[in-house]
Amino acid sequence: MAFAIKAEISDPRAVAFVFQAQKTMYGGKLIVAGDIVFVFASENEGGKGLIARAIVTSPEAVPRKAGIARQTPRVSIAVRRVALAKRPLGRDTLKRFKAWDDGRPETELNFKFYRQATNKIVGITDRTAAFLDRFF
Repeated sequence: MAFAIKAEISDPRAVAFVFQAQKTMYGGKLIVAGDIVFVFASENEGGKGLIARAIVTSPEAVPRKAGIARQTPRVSIAVRRVALAKRPLGRDTLKRFKAWDDGRPETELNFKFYRQATNKIVGITDRTAAFLDRFF
């Protein structure tokens, strides 16, 4: 399974990234070492969308806080960049894909990242991973 993360990125050309206590949705909590992750620089923090493809080098589940009934699972991960995106892909491109049941990779990304605009790690389908590979 492949994953995508949308997060604040201070240096888009860094060779490695560390993401602490990231919210997970749509299977994001299943991320393990060796998985492919597509890195999106969050537009909410001044980023421009897809920037890199990376390999997870260190995942660690964040323990739930005691006394809180409903909590979104969180994971801290370290990743090593293996490729920089050669073409842009971000909110402006994806926002027009709103037919949630059309099966398009663009719609999957729009739904998982931008319908609820918080930063997060998400699981993506093989079809969407193949679509994202074309940007490298």
